[in-house]
Amino acid sequence: MIRILLVGDVMGSAGRKILKARLNSIIDREMIDFVIVNIENLAGGFGITPKTLEEIDELPIDVLTTGNHAWDKKEGVPLLDAHPALLRPANYPEGNPGRGWCVAETAAGIPVAVINLQGQAMMRPIDNPFRVANRVLGEIHAAHPDLQLIVVDMHAEATSEKQAMGWHLDGRVTAVLGTHTHVPTADERILPGGTALQTDVGMTGAYESVIGMRTDRVLERFLYNTPRPFETAKRDPQLHGALVEADETTGRAVNIRRIRVDGI
Repeated sequence: MIRILLVGDVMGSAGRKILKARLNSIIDREMIDFVIVNIENLAGGFGITPKTLEEIDELPIDVLTTGNHAWDKKEGVPLLDAHPALLRPANYPEGNPGRGWCVAETAAGIPVAVINLQGQAMMRPIDNPFRVANRVLGEIHAAHPDLQLIVVDMHAEATSEKQAMGWHLDGRVTAVLGTHTHVPTADERILPGGTALQTDVGMTGAYESVIGMRTDRVLERFLYNTPRPFETAKRDPQLHGALVEADETTGRAVNIRRIRVDGI
């Protein structure tokens, strides 16, 4: 069996702080073999920068995923080409920097493919993630015919779209794990074909907040219906994610469990 951890959206300095403080102990305690971390909110809640990426670069992370905020910091966009284990959603049109999937190995040499996808509902126009998922699976199997373990980070607003992707890929991938909405869902399960599914694995950041942002700034927007600057919150840092246990010989998931670590 292999144990795979996907850590939900790391939000600003509070998220980086708890990730650095707690990731190693989680890996040891849970006997994790492979780590995926979504970092699209790494720098102040919007995008990534060379400095913030360097801050977590020494952590035992195998693959980094992102989403629609990957493009928010112009200095971070070149990192998508420069960092081989840093992904952006595969369904952005051709010609954009970066890659939408990669294969990395566990310490024991077991290959794991990671696919990053982005939803269409309530998001900016982008290629169809369901059709792109079909295409990418073909590319993976052509390049790595013996590979069994495939994890999908489905970065989307709509719970229905994330769940639909799980059913679309059931039996073809090990796990479909949702990110982007920052609120962990309690629907983790193994689908009939052996694919683990959770609509959203949650956020790694400050939970005394509104999805990671200072509550006073967010409330002003709701009260006055006029723009207010957002600022990432700092209090009550928590690390959230999903732990999937799978059979490396078949690629089927046998267990999925929510991970939550409080405080620093």
